[in-house]
Amino acid sequence: MVPKVSIIMGSTSDLPVMEKAARVLDEMEIPFEMNALSAHRTPQEVEEFACDAEGRGLRVIIAGAGMAAALPGVIAANTTLPVIGVPIKGMLDGLDALLSIVQMPPGIPVATVGVNGAQNAALLAVEMLALSDKDLAEKLKAYKQGLKEKIVKANAELAEVKYKFKVN
Repeated sequence: MVPKVSIIMGSTSDLPVMEKAARVLDEMEIPFEMNALSAHRTPQEVEEFACDAEGRGLRVIIAGAGMAAALPGVIAANTTLPVIGVPIKGMLDGLDALLSIVQMPPGIPVATVGVNGAQNAALLAVEMLALSDKDLAEKLKAYKQGLKEKIVKANAELAEVKYKFKVN
């Protein structure tokens, strides 16, 4: 099985956040890979990974990084594949990582989700892949319908909660 999505993190300490992306891809039955690569500690390996990604059959890269958060940008600078950056909460509640990822120079775009937003990063990757995969598009529609049903159910349950001055 050839991976379509690559989940890259700067360190395995990012795994508790990035595994949320893995769960979504697994649920959607999308082949993926997960690796730890550091823009600062393994720069040559990051460059090789990014340069070889398309040739290995990858279609989207999800890159999580904290603090200086250079990883998504370095990957984006070395590939034409879409890169989705996940800022990881760290010293400044993830603001440092968010700003490092979202403020890329012209010509090197990185789609950026919220701090610790690996689940949304995976869903964005699914949406990208679903553009050319009807079956995946149907899975995505079913997933989003399930989100709607959860809220409708929660609202019905909330209607049963009683308070003295609650009017609905």
